[in-house]
Amino acid sequence: MTPWEMAAVLAAGTGAGAVNAVVGSGTLITFPVLLATGLPPVTATVSNGLGLVPGSISAIIGYREELRGQGRRALLLGIGAVLGGLAGAVLLLTLPASAFERIVPVLVGLALVLVACQPLIARRLRRRPAGSRTRRDGGPLLFTGMTLASVYGGYFSAAQGIIYVSLMGMLLDDTLQRLNAVKNVLAAVVSTVAAVVFLFFAEFDWTAVVLIAAGSALGGLIGARVGRRFSPAVLRTLIVSVGTLALVHLVTH
Repeated sequence: MTPWEMAAVLAAGTGAGAVNAVVGSGTLITFPVLLATGLPPVTATVSNGLGLVPGSISAIIGYREELRGQGRRALLLGIGAVLGGLAGAVLLLTLPASAFERIVPVLVGLALVLVACQPLIARRLRRRPAGSRTRRDGGPLLFTGMTLASVYGGYFSAAQGIIYVSLMGMLLDDTLQRLNAVKNVLAAVVSTVAAVVFLFFAEFDWTAVVLIAAGSALGGLIGARVGRRFSPAVLRTLIVSVGTLALVHLVTH
């Protein structure tokens, strides 16, 4: 890479780390930049996945207050994240890119609808009995949905966070900020599991990995610091806005 390309990748990593902490579509910033430097698509995807791991960890640190009291929830959904992330990473290394990418716009579009309708869905859910199992942990439906979302995340992480938040918002009775904190934990789990697979079985560019890692670690802290101040309405609007851009990008490229 030239010095200018390295600077662009570092800046993209910072932006991606910040966006991932708040929303979860940072890959749409880094991935095009890596392609512009001349990396092949799969190599760019793998390098990006490895580089964004520190950003996910710094986002968890930034949202640690919102994670209080959610250990059981994070652990349960984290099991699905491990299984899904592993499956997604294997799919990336074994299937043609076109085989899985065809469904990506559908998943992102559905996630946006769920996020936008989350207040209405939440009001309906609050009418259920207070002891409802679904309200406490989402039940098998949430676990299955989050695991499938993790498969997608292990393959191509763009808008993974949006899908996570939309599913949890639909099936859990909790604040959007607390759900966003859990989203960061699950994204970190998926990224780490996929990274382990990539380290042993995939080709990647160490320069790109280091630059994105440095940028995303800083960006994750910045994003968490800023994102925690957003009201639910602002955060939901930001999620839908970024998700719409992600959908347009995926459909047109």
